[in-house]
Amino acid sequence: MTQSKSRNVPPKASAMIEALRGLGYTAATALADLVDNSISARAREVAISFFWHGPASRIAVLDNGDGMGDGELERAMRLGALSPLDTRSAHDLGRFGLGLKTASFSQCRRLTVASKKDGEVHCLRWDLDVLAASTDGGWHLLEGAAPGSETILDNLNAFPSGTLALWEVLDRLVVPGFTEQDFLDLMDRIESHLAMVFHRYLGGPHPRLRLTINGRQVAPWDPFLSSHPATWSSPVDPRVVASGAFEVQCHVLPHKDRLSEKEYLSAAGPDGWTAQQGFYVYRNERLLVAGNWLGLGSARLWTKEEAHRLARIRLDIPNTTDSEWKIDIRKSTARPPIAARARLTRMAEDTRERARRVFAHRGQVVPVAGGQLSQAWRAEHFHDGIRYRIDVNHPAVRAVLDDAGSLAPQITAMLRIIEETIPVQRIWLDTTESRETPRTGFAGAAPAEVVAVLDVMYRNLTGRKGLSPALAREQLLRTEPFHNYAELVMDLPDVANPE
Repeated sequence: MTQSKSRNVPPKASAMIEALRGLGYTAATALADLVDNSISARAREVAISFFWHGPASRIAVLDNGDGMGDGELERAMRLGALSPLDTRSAHDLGRFGLGLKTASFSQCRRLTVASKKDGEVHCLRWDLDVLAASTDGGWHLLEGAAPGSETILDNLNAFPSGTLALWEVLDRLVVPGFTEQDFLDLMDRIESHLAMVFHRYLGGPHPRLRLTINGRQVAPWDPFLSSHPATWSSPVDPRVVASGAFEVQCHVLPHKDRLSEKEYLSAAGPDGWTAQQGFYVYRNERLLVAGNWLGLGSARLWTKEEAHRLARIRLDIPNTTDSEWKIDIRKSTARPPIAARARLTRMAEDTRERARRVFAHRGQVVPVAGGQLSQAWRAEHFHDGIRYRIDVNHPAVRAVLDDAGSLAPQITAMLRIIEETIPVQRIWLDTTESRETPRTGFAGAAPAEVVAVLDVMYRNLTGRKGLSPALAREQLLRTEPFHNYAELVMDLPDVANPE
């Protein structure tokens, strides 16, 4: 077979890198990629420093990892030095051999990396302005720090080994009109993101990483409120499919009523309660995807809805299955393999329904002992929709109808009008806009208000219905909304007050 002729057509360096700048990194996701490199280099400490000097502002990332010799540093600075198909260490957080460069170029025009190993410091830098000015289109990797930036390398003296990455000419961050306060706000957003992405490295009884921003230690943010007693967690479910093993654990977070104000604000996460629902995909315990339904769904693809805001599912995958899970360069998207989708869908359906019930019932546990709960409203499902009806067998409603006499038709008509005029759309809009369900079940009411209504119900059950005080209390404990006020029910007197 005749060998085809070939041509060597390397990409023009400046054009290629300018194109790579548009991959869609944010400052937070770009810095997370640099922290990945530090962890892969076995660093135990990573210090991120922000220096505000207007257009001359800089960001530096310093770690105490293994460091690199001259040849290792050159390979690290080369774009595409490693193939995604290459076998990696089981603990490697990289994949494409591009993260350090593409993440950095997305935010700055000058990337300097200095590394210390065996007592020697080596330093290389990419300068996009130098590449743009080059007439040969070559990949000119410069040696040493830029003039005026040499002193930053002194920070490496703090560790016997380690690496420092320096971003300068922050043209994608410090744009015209960008102020020092904007820089400080950016630092806060980055801290929130890193606290979430690396929370399993930062937390626990024996943290594996100490991460600081301008000297302040970053505290881990646990998406699952694992230590809160009101959080529901499923057993850990290990799975093996053809593409490899993975592990799933489902969580339903507590309702707002079960959280302190500080807990509620913290648990909302960087993007808020509704946005943080869904799967949390980890690779080697590093968070890749934070709150996403991964293109799953039964009748249709699931979207993020208020009713499911408390559902969060941990999903752990190894770094050997990136292609099967469709992990992208930015480590921000994932799609389950076909063999895993059915199982994940079933688990997510169950978790979403549990979260919906907690959200709807304000975190209250509906009792099952002693009989079915008597609810004032019931839903009737039809092929073309749902209607909400008042349950005429609810004790409060039944008592009025039984004693209504000639007024019974008018009361029945009134109940029907109430059913037909429920402001469903207004409730939906108010719930969506305020991000909270309307108050029901005497929420926020003084105990005296609940007791006043309870007393009327209790007198009817013991006086008119002839139930003993014990049976009357038992029925009230199975009646909405009094099932939430067991103490008040049990405090009712053994002899009801006469009417």
